Formats: sequence, structure tokens, C-alpha cells
Amino acid sequence: MGSYNNINTVKPKGIEDKKAYLVGSGIASLSAAFFLVRDGKMPGENISILERKNINGGALDGSGNAEDGYVIRGGREMEDHYECTWNMFGDIPTIKNPDRSVLDEFVEINKWDPTKSVARVIYDRGIKADTSTLGLSESHVKQLAKLFLVKECDLGAATVEQFFDPTFLETNMWLFWRTMFAFETWHSVVEMKRYMQRFIHLMPGMNKLQGILFSEYNQYDSFVKPLVKWLKDHKVNFVNNTLVTDLDIDITDSEKVVTGIHIVKDGKVDLIKTSKKDLVFVTNGSMTENSTIGDDNNAPELIRGPGAVWNLWDNIASKDPSFGKPEVFHGNIDKTKWESFTVTFKKSKFAKVLEDLTGIDPYSGKGATGSVISIKDSNWLMSFTMSRQPHFENQPDDVLVLWAYGLFIDNEGNYIKKKMSDCTGRELLKELLYHLNVDESLMDEIIDSAIVKPVMMPYVTSQFMPRVKGDRPEVIPTASKNLAFLGQFAEVEDDCVFTVEYSVRSAMMGVYGLLNLEKEVPEIYASKFDIRSLATAGKVMNSGRPFPAEGIIKKLLKDTTMEGLI
Repeated sequence: MGSYNNINTVKPKGIEDKKAYLVGSGIASLSAAFFLVRDGKMPGENISILERKNINGGALDGSGNAEDGYVIRGGREMEDHYECTWNMFGDIPTIKNPDRSVLDEFVEINKWDPTKSVARVIYDRGIKADTSTLGLSESHVKQLAKLFLVKECDLGAATVEQFFDPTFLETNMWLFWRTMFAFETWHSVVEMKRYMQRFIHLMPGMNKLQGILFSEYNQYDSFVKPLVKWLKDHKVNFVNNTLVTDLDIDITDSEKVVTGIHIVKDGKVDLIKTSKKDLVFVTNGSMTENSTIGDDNNAPELIRGPGAVWNLWDNIASKDPSFGKPEVFHGNIDKTKWESFTVTFKKSKFAKVLEDLTGIDPYSGKGATGSVISIKDSNWLMSFTMSRQPHFENQPDDVLVLWAYGLFIDNEGNYIKKKMSDCTGRELLKELLYHLNVDESLMDEIIDSAIVKPVMMPYVTSQFMPRVKGDRPEVIPTASKNLAFLGQFAEVEDDCVFTVEYSVRSAMMGVYGLLNLEKEVPEIYASKFDIRSLATAGKVMNSGRPFPAEGIIKKLLKDTTMEGLI
């Protein structure tokens, strides 16, 4: 888009007479409320965010305290070309310093402490693996090139394991990829293609996670709290403890209009009547629906029912094919479930264990692991990270917080002979300590200094399930006059799910589209068309081998301004 189109919008006619209702209070809804106020010029008091829980933020979470233990369900890796996200957070002041924006603070902390892995992969109880290359053969490079070039419609619902030769799944690249993004072999190869195209400029740093950015604190403290404060300062209504169960939608050949929102507020059934001039935004589907938390002595429960958020989308989708097919995403929990655990250490000898591995003092304020560390020979394919400390605003100086997760949660552990999903918090930590070569005498002492909170998430990778065009609804469905879908299960062409940017972009598209604003949504960073990015990525994938006809190309470019291209 560029700065030329970053204009101040003209106030839409009649905006004061419109009301907006946003279902859910995840980052997509919070962003939509922001764009309604800033760009749509809608009075904040005309906007209501309907949330069934008593806390806002959705999957961008972080909670707890040092005495009871902290909880992080997951993390979001970010980068500098999140055009919609930074467009918004450049205008959101931080809570601790209102003269600085969230973006200002984010850039500052990442310049001071840039992400760079010091031990991206370990094996055999703490030995650092050689991750200097992606480990791709010429045939693997050809398969990746084919995936990069093929049209999505020609891939259909193909999975990763259906597209690639089995030997690709043994490469460093696949190990980096799956542990970075939580991809499984049965996930959609279309989503992998989108990631390749969207982030091809980051390929050179893939083995060390260079170019990836992280917030100072957990994402609730760093992003949700200042955004919610800004919205409340602008008088946006947060209507918590309110469950939305269905929408009334008048559907004709020429238009679709939401006329009512069915809610249960504090146990009481009610109906919010809406008109054609009002706006309704729905976050359809949820990655963190039915999450459960265990503790030191109890494994988290796996809930197999669809849950309220999915039930809402099921109800809406039953009214018209343009509203998507939610069963594609929530219909196979055994292929979408995932488990993570958060460890709170207080005055623990674990700090020395970690420093011996990474060479970084966990109390230095910098990321103690540099980035995610994956354990290659873990039966659970476990990964862990200790971000910059403190990771919570209320975290005492002598406390450390670590986050870990496993991708094969139905496998028996290497040390703990139980499925990961059946393990208590203490057992999960013991398995991790085993892989870090901690002897049994020290294990118990470290575990006694820790509080472990495991979390089971039945739908956390549901957005990666194989799908085809139409399974996800368009942000603004065909002929919709006042309804937009937001978040990870709305269709945003060319962008990648499982990112904050995807949710924020869907919000901007929904607001600008329904209000017919003259301001354009920023373009997705098009590194897939950048010959420099393509050439550099090709070098990395080729592991130093020459390109076909490389000598001829270099000769042609010699003594020109393009000489350094290859």
C-alpha cells in the first residue's frame, strides 16, 4: 500500500446512527473495534463486544502469579511485515508510558534483544545438533519449488505427507518447520504453501529463527491490555459473561441481513434486535475452545464435545453455504489436539541447567534460550523456550517462567512411560529434565522448586486441517450487508493462519468493507515476487550447491548493478 494510501478517512454519513456488535473478544474483535473507532469514526459507545467469559483477549493470553503458577497456552511468533498489526499498534499507547506506542516498545526491545537460536535442536540428552543447513537434497528442492509455483486450487485438500516424498519428512527443514509452526504430516499442504510464499524472506534465518520478533512480556500483558484500555478510554462497551448462540439472518437472492443476535446473559436468554444499518462481526471457530488446565498432580482433561463457539458457527453455517463448513475444522479432535505446559520456577537450580546449555543467564533479561529449542529424539517431539524474563508484569525477580509443548501427545515418553496427554505436571517436567541430562538426584530438587500447569487444547491446530475453497467463509460473504466473519477461520487470500496478523487483517477487511471506506487495507508483504528474496532462499535451500546454469547467469551479470544477485 505504501504511505500514499495511509490516509485519514472521511467520516461515513450516518455513522452515529449505526451500532456494531462483535461476537468474541479475541484479537480479531478487539482490532475490529479499534478500526471502527479510528477509521470508521464510529462513537465507542455504539460498539458492543459480546464475550462469554469474564476476561478478554481470546488466544492471546497469559495469566497467573508466582504463588499459584503462571499459564501460557501458546505463543505467537511475529515479524516486521505484519502490516495491519503494526498499523494498529502504532496508534496504541503503552500502559506504563503513554508517550510511547506498543509498536515503539516492541521495536525497541527486539533491537536490544534480537532473536537468534543458540541451540535450535538438541538430541541424546543435551547434545546440540548440526543445524547449519536445511538438509535438503536436489529432489527435495524441486518438490518445494513445485509447491511454491502450483495453484492452490490444484492442490485441493492434499496433506503434507501426500505431497512430499517420505524422505523430506526426515530433513532438518521439516523438523524446523513443524516445531516452529506446529505442523503435522496430515495438515493441509496449501497452508504450508502459503507460509512458504508469505515468509520466503525469512528462509535464510530459519535454522536460527532470526527475523522472528517477540514482545517484552506475554501477549496478554503486551498487546491485549493496552488495546483493551484504549477501547475502554474510547467508551467501547465490553459485555462479558454473555454467550451468543445464534443469529437471525434474512436471506434473499440479493442480500443477507442479520436481524437478531440470540444471547444468554448471566443465564438469562435474550435477543438483541439488529437492522440493516447495524454491523455484526463474528469470530467463527476457536483454536482454544474447551482448553483445560491440569496441575502438578493432575493431567488436563480432554473434552471432545464441540463447545459453544463451534456450536455458534454450526448454527450460522446451516443457514447458507456461503457461511462455511465448520465440521471440516472441528470434526477430528485427534488430528487437531495439542498440549503445552508452563513451568514457574522460584529460586531454582534449573537456571544453571539452562545457562549451561545456552550460555545465557536467564536472569539477564534477554531470552534465555535464544528461541525455541526442539528435542529431536523426544518421543513427544517436545520443544521448550524461556523468553525474556520477567515474562509477566507481576513476576518477581527471583522467579523464572518456561513454556514447553509436544506434538506427539499420544506417544509414550522416553523416561516417563506414559502418554504425554496422561501425564501430570510433575511428570511432564521430569521428562523435560531427563532430555536436558539432569540426573535423578537433582531432578526432584528442581521439580520441588517448580509449579507446572499443563494445558490441553483440542482444537489448537484445527486451522491447519485440509480444506478447499468455500470451507472457510469470506470475511464479507457474498451479498452480506451487515455481517462479517473474523479470525483464523475466515478466508483471507494469500495470508497465513495461526498468526496475529491474519486476525487483525480480517478485522480491517471487515470494517473497511462493510463501511465502504475509501482507505485501502495494506497489501500483504509480497516477498514471493521479490527476486532478491527468492534468490537468497534458493541459496539456503540448495545448501551451497550451485543453481542450474548459475555460471552462465553470473557471467551475464558480471560488471552490472545486478552482479551480486546470485
